[in-house]
Amino acid sequence: MQWHDLLFLHWPVPADWLRPHIPSALELETFDGMAWLGIVPFYMKGTRPRFLPAIPYFSDFPELNVRTYVTSEGKPGVWFFSLDVTNPLAVRGARLAFHLPYFDAEMTVQREGETVNYKSKRTHKGKRDEAADFVSRYRPIGPVYNAQSGSLDHWLTERYCLYSANERGCVFRADIHHKPWPLQPATATLGRNTMTSPLGFSLPDVRPVAHFAQRQDVIAWFIQQVDMRDSD
Repeated sequence: MQWHDLLFLHWPVPADWLRPHIPSALELETFDGMAWLGIVPFYMKGTRPRFLPAIPYFSDFPELNVRTYVTSEGKPGVWFFSLDVTNPLAVRGARLAFHLPYFDAEMTVQREGETVNYKSKRTHKGKRDEAADFVSRYRPIGPVYNAQSGSLDHWLTERYCLYSANERGCVFRADIHHKPWPLQPATATLGRNTMTSPLGFSLPDVRPVAHFAQRQDVIAWFIQQVDMRDSD
């Protein structure tokens, strides 16, 4: 798959805001004593099983995820609170195959030069009364760089697996692979952002840490179970 025009927005938040929403088998990671909540809009292209061709409608669509950072068995990764997309097959397929909380949404992405206008409204059945809207205008404002190991930029972005859990509480991990992120500093204007309302809190009134990446090519593997304690 290819991820295009991606924006990382990150806010420092107290760990106890996030801990209730994460399985006990996973360790919530912090940086300088704070947990971090990320909201990441982008456009996905070329999504396909290995060795098969991409199909435009099914392979290309916008995605918006809400995430934080966790560890299991010494392997740091990403925990997703939600992933909104316009493709109903992707929603059902990812929920079934990866146990990820994908949701149906109405989304538009428009590019004006280097500026991206991004809008998303969750429309998932049973969740339409749950405010989960995102409107932003963003662009890069500096040269491309790779984050240095040990920096906050590196800690937030260079993660090579995701974690998920099924309804019984079993935890799974899926490894991913890509080159180091070609990051750029970014500026973003938020018109509306209620993506954390389903989690029961509003984001702090501080400027988020913002990074842009024009493109990242990614390979993902199928999930494997990493926790058996709640499987009976």
